[in-house]
Amino acid sequence: MTLKQRITDDMKAAMRAKDGARLAAIRLLLAAVKQREIDERAELGDAGVVAVVDKLIKQRRDSHAQYLAAGRHDLAEQEQFEADLLSAYLPQRLTDAEIDALVRQALADTAAAGARDMGRVMAWLKPHLAGRADMTDVSARVKTALTGT
Repeated sequence: MTLKQRITDDMKAAMRAKDGARLAAIRLLLAAVKQREIDERAELGDAGVVAVVDKLIKQRRDSHAQYLAAGRHDLAEQEQFEADLLSAYLPQRLTDAEIDALVRQALADTAAAGARDMGRVMAWLKPHLAGRADMTDVSARVKTALTGT
């Protein structure tokens, strides 16, 4: 079963259970997937759907922080609920040791020598880590490895 089919099945289950909050979050996800398919004029595979889910989770976390700063705890809770629900569709996260091993492998495979090679290393890592690690954290690790600081 594809990830998109699993999401559709979860939407149907939420409809049957009359779970409005869950249904709204899943519909939001399916709408984002459909929009990306329309934009790219191609049906998304699991990797494309994971990228959409990852983007939506990042948006939810940013909104959550902004709502908390503004004192809107009700809206912050809604954003946190949606982020948690969407996280179920991501593959299992990698451990720090696994991420470090992939960073070392990327550095070796791309023959990166300094900070100017960061883009090449990140381009190598992105397909290997999509949805399985926070790319901001990975970027910081790569920068540290390249600059030695």
